[in-house]
Amino acid sequence: MNDQPNLNLVQTVDFWFDPLCPWAWMASRWMLEVEKVRPVRTVFHVMSLSVLNEGRDLDEDYQREMDAGWIGSRAAIGVELAHGSAGLREFYTAIGTRYHPGRQTKGDISVVKAALREVGFDESIADRAAAGEWDAELRASHLAGMGPVGDQVGTPVIHINGKALFGPVISPAPKGEAAGELFDGVSKVTAADGFFELKRGRDRGPIFD
Repeated sequence: MNDQPNLNLVQTVDFWFDPLCPWAWMASRWMLEVEKVRPVRTVFHVMSLSVLNEGRDLDEDYQREMDAGWIGSRAAIGVELAHGSAGLREFYTAIGTRYHPGRQTKGDISVVKAALREVGFDESIADRAAAGEWDAELRASHLAGMGPVGDQVGTPVIHINGKALFGPVISPAPKGEAAGELFDGVSKVTAADGFFELKRGRDRGPIFD
């Protein structure tokens, strides 16, 4: 008997993230939990909040954050080009763990290099990213994810059931069957033609565990 899963039945969810964003991080950890309890495969892609906010009138603190965000997204696209989707998934976990639960300095190239070392990738990717080597590819990836959903939202952005949507924004990331049940609901509403938005005010920040 062949016990291998039927890959034709596995649903693909395309997930756009900026390593900078804690909310994308939370949603990405949720999707990894979903993969354990549903026939789903998450394919990660890179967007950039720094690209999204270019030319906007931002307050000083947020502008500093956008300035710090370049190195992470640039390095992520360099990893994807060199190591494919699987490599990007590994790198995102390595850098996101440092940025978010680890609270290491975003924008510090040494943090990016440590993440690259952890997953066995060449540290020079960080130097090449800092020089802007892959900016055209970063902008193309950003547009592929954000174009269908518009420029008035940030990240996470998921493409599912032929629809592109911002979210979900969740804290903490549910685990086990709770993660699967949330995915079931998200999948159902995104499948509805003409569905655009559900929202309520946040009463907590990102809860990392």
